[in-house]
Order: sequence, then structure tokens, then C-alpha cells
Amino acid sequence: MGKKVTVWDSSIVQIKKNSRREGNISIIENGIDLPFDVKRVFYIYDIPGGESRGAHAHKECHQFLVAASGAFEVLLDDGRTQRLIQLNRPYQGLHIPPGLWASEINFSSGAVCLVLTSHRYAESDYIRTYEDYLKYINE
Repeated sequence: MGKKVTVWDSSIVQIKKNSRREGNISIIENGIDLPFDVKRVFYIYDIPGGESRGAHAHKECHQFLVAASGAFEVLLDDGRTQRLIQLNRPYQGLHIPPGLWASEINFSSGAVCLVLTSHRYAESDYIRTYEDYLKYINE
């Protein structure tokens, strides 16, 4: 795997925000605002109260999560340390490098989680169980 990633290698990134009387617009440009080029964009919404999402790690794929609406928390885990980050502003996002276990939890009503990734979907990039994740990071 190379260098072992820690929960402190993830970071909150401020997204450019242009404010006007008629509303705000936030802009993310490929190759400028993120430490990767975006290959895939998706969003999750209508998450029932008490449910969580994610709960996996990636081998190569970077992720960037934005609370486009509402709020949720991201629980990061590197096998030794956990870090809980709240996302609740559409002009901030969380960069999650590959090699971290991440779960999105505690969604507010109406929350929308926007996800930008460095890779297209590939099942082979996912680590789906925590037991397999611990094996992977200790190889």
C-alpha cells in the first residue's frame, strides 16, 4: 500500500463561494480546487433517520464529500485512530484520501451528500468489511 494513511491526512477544503443578493454559488474546478481530477460525481439523499452510508475504504480512489444540503458526520478510521467530522456547509468539503475507512452517519432530515471521486466505479477498489480493511492496512 505504500505510506500508511492516517485520519489526519484527510482535510476540510474551503470551496470558492461567490455571494450575491440573489444567492450564492460555489465552484469546484477540475485540477484547481481538489488534489485530484474528478472522474465521477454522485449524491446520496433521502437517508432514513438513524441510517448510515459508506462504511468502506478505497485502495486508490480519493473522495471529496460536501453537505450540499443539511448536515451529516463522517467517521474516519485508520485502524488505530478515529476522527469524527461534521459537514454542514455547502462551501466546505472533506477530502478523504485512499486507505481510510469512512462512514457517513447522523444525517439530518433532507440532507444531501455530494461525492466527487478521482476514479470511476470499480468494485475491485473497494474494501467492504472492516476485517478486510485491517488486513489490508497491515500488509
